[in-house]
Amino acid sequence: MNDTELQTLLDLDDLQMGIGDGYWVKFDAWPVSPNEYIPHGVRYSFTLHDKYGTRLVGFDNAHAPKIKRLKFAGKRLEWDHKHYRSVVSDYYFDSAGQLVEDFWASVNQMLSEEGV
Repeated sequence: MNDTELQTLLDLDDLQMGIGDGYWVKFDAWPVSPNEYIPHGVRYSFTLHDKYGTRLVGFDNAHAPKIKRLKFAGKRLEWDHKHYRSVVSDYYFDSAGQLVEDFWASVNQMLSEEGV
């Protein structure tokens, strides 16, 4: 990721905004040393919440997702993934711009499902 893309993500850090009838999004992004799980060097968490604070959509690598089928996993690996309601799936981080675009597409889809 080039410096401009990195700065784009970092500029979103701690931004919150309301959407529609009580829904809101929150962006967190901070630099980390690149490693095998975070080669782009940015930890991030982009989320959409309903008026009760329930996360409906999330794109992040800020934690290792809890996967119930791995009850006795020895090491929790961290990777880019997305949450859509209660479903967690892998997310391929291609670029900062694509991440933001994919997040907003999921937000728009969820808001449509919610009737907003």
